[in-house]
Amino acid sequence: MIEAVIFDMDGVIAHTNPYHSISFKEFFARYGIYPSEEEFRDHMYGKNNGYILSHFFGREIIGEELKRLEAEKEGMFREIYSEHATSLPGLIQFLEELQEGGIKMGVATSAPRANLDLILDKLQIRDKFGSLLSEEDVESHKPSPEVYLKSAKNLKISPENSFVFEDSYSGASAGLNAGMKVIGVLTTHSKEELPDCDIYINDFTGMTIDKLVTI
Repeated sequence: MIEAVIFDMDGVIAHTNPYHSISFKEFFARYGIYPSEEEFRDHMYGKNNGYILSHFFGREIIGEELKRLEAEKEGMFREIYSEHATSLPGLIQFLEELQEGGIKMGVATSAPRANLDLILDKLQIRDKFGSLLSEEDVESHKPSPEVYLKSAKNLKISPENSFVFEDSYSGASAGLNAGMKVIGVLTTHSKEELPDCDIYINDFTGMTIDKLVTI
């Protein structure tokens, strides 16, 4: 039984990670920090900004400093990404099928609300979702299941009858920790770099309700 499908945003709804890399590189360069691609892969993708900034600055970034630095970096990202916003192949058709099938949908992202708003409005898909949660809506970030359990509560559905699409280790772990079925999206990491998901996909091409039922 499928009651709901919940999507992460970065790397799932839209392939934003290359643009996050560009904006983070430009941002860190302002502060004399030059991370390697390996460091980005291990400590940026799927992580919240509090973790990312603290890791690369080498000290805890909290409170007003976190808000200021996060606003600076995310503003750079939105400016860079605004003209490049596109959905993953097959996503829009899949969302339309889910909507027509009466299956509830939500977005559960570790990104700031302003990023969520930008992408949903650029792709014109806001009306598809009954629950929209961003980093401001939770106290514990992924791999904590909080954002997915809150999504289930918002949608009034059972976690065990829900499917999650995630591209990062922490995100997929959050879905599994919530007791949901997890589809790993291989835009950012390989199968070997993700936890054991129910299935793996490269994008949404050919994804249908019937395929979800077989998982």
